[in-house]
Amino acid sequence: MISSQSIPEVAVDALLRVLPTTVPLQAREHSGSVELTSRVESAVVASFVGTTSADLAVVLVDSTSLDAAAGVSSGVVSSEDVLRPALESASSALGIGVLGDARVEDASALFAAKDTQVFELSADGVVAGWFAIRVRQNGVVGGPGSVGDRNTLGNLGRISNVEMSLTVEIGRTRMSVRDVLALTPGAVVELDRSAGAPADILLNGRLIAHGDIVVVDQDYAVRITQILDVADGLS
Repeated sequence: MISSQSIPEVAVDALLRVLPTTVPLQAREHSGSVELTSRVESAVVASFVGTTSADLAVVLVDSTSLDAAAGVSSGVVSSEDVLRPALESASSALGIGVLGDARVEDASALFAAKDTQVFELSADGVVAGWFAIRVRQNGVVGGPGSVGDRNTLGNLGRISNVEMSLTVEIGRTRMSVRDVLALTPGAVVELDRSAGAPADILLNGRLIAHGDIVVVDQDYAVRITQILDVADGLS
């Protein structure tokens, strides 16, 4: 089935799947509130540059839990770091590109802009925060002639010189900040990948291929065994 969701709708759904909250949240289009106006000065903001570019921002009503999870007093992880995976997930709706650093700043102009779509994030009628996205090329995700299709096929040339991070991943796991801070030399971290399984190759954090780890002139390298379809890589 072809999705008729707009890019902002796909983005907020992706954000909610990763947003670190104690209860599942729902999103609905925001119609304006005094409470939001008083909180946008401490939004977590990031900009995405790619085939479709956008500015994204998240504001939470109660950031205490984020600060505690980040271990702000230790100086190791910031609240922006905690929210970055959710912003990266939201940016996956925009196609190929680069998400800039997440930062805390006044996002009043972004939330007030006419071309910004703002969503209220809530659980059981209680507002937990807001998400704003200003897409610089509007369109519908999925369907013939959509912005995603046109950009992927025809407009990649204008970002061909943008440098992106290529990462080879042999496995991953999830750990609490408490467990990360407790790591010591000699500790063993178990990954979710069996020995001999192919490694994942990620472009700017997005899976694009699989490969085998090899050694070339005493340096580690990866031999590509499978290139994923563009649609698979963007999903």
